[in-house]
Amino acid sequence: MKHRLEHVAVVVVMAIVRVTPWPLVRGTGRVLGVLFFASDRKRRRVTLDNLAHAFPWRSARERRAIARGVFAHFGRLLFDLLKFATLSHEQMLARVEWDGDERVRQAQAQGKGYLLVTGHFGFWEMQGIVHGLRLGPIGVLARPLDNPYLNVMLERVRQSSGNAVIYRRGAIRRVMRMLQANQGVGLLIDQHVHTSDAVLVDFFDRPAATTSSLAVLALRTGAPVVPLFAIPLPDGRYRMIYEHPVEPPRDDTPEEIRAFTQRCTDVLEMYVRRYPELWLWMHRRWRDVPIAADVGAESDLMPE
Repeated sequence: MKHRLEHVAVVVVMAIVRVTPWPLVRGTGRVLGVLFFASDRKRRRVTLDNLAHAFPWRSARERRAIARGVFAHFGRLLFDLLKFATLSHEQMLARVEWDGDERVRQAQAQGKGYLLVTGHFGFWEMQGIVHGLRLGPIGVLARPLDNPYLNVMLERVRQSSGNAVIYRRGAIRRVMRMLQANQGVGLLIDQHVHTSDAVLVDFFDRPAATTSSLAVLALRTGAPVVPLFAIPLPDGRYRMIYEHPVEPPRDDTPEEIRAFTQRCTDVLEMYVRRYPELWLWMHRRWRDVPIAADVGAESDLMPE
């Protein structure tokens, strides 16, 4: 019953935002995010603790302002996504400007497919959708939502531009098939991982357990790895930024796998430092748990 009520609520909100002007949609999302910041003590505490470790030289007031901005951003992200889902493909593309997309075309010209690496940063949901419209469909590795009705809705939005959503079961086979067909696959690398394929890399000067799946795929397939980020523009649109491809691992030694994963993490950290309010600080990214890395094992590609 809870899942059904949540689904009905989202359907109603989508119907409202469909006819609501963009500025009001963005503003409503930000206000609700700030209210969530004020009311959710647990996530607020995790966010402030993470920011204190990442930016110890900033004052408590500055970090609290960033934390409030984080919640406001994710409130906006939710409402922007609901509004975005109601647009035509032409309207979606009109809300985006592009920076570095020729790097994807150059990567695809190698004929080995390509891997897009990003994190829970900026407007990552929109970037997958519009990427599929402009540069061709990709596979998107994802975890299903707990609410099956909402998961069907989100899956429909993610696939609206021709993309394929890839869940844990059979992920490796589907990813390999897409790369062999010279298509792209998108992965997020900023969640805590406690499976056997985890490697420890430095993220904001603290060890963070990170999936080595990206390194293993790049090594086995030769697919170029292109970092991708979507940041907001002052007029309410988004800028898609494709960075230079990350230097691939030279071999499958643990040192090379970790070094490559560190390079990818460094690119993400660079963007989070530039725009700290756009990253998911309320996630418990750093956890003191032992891991036993086995980079040669068959990874399920999905962070916990």
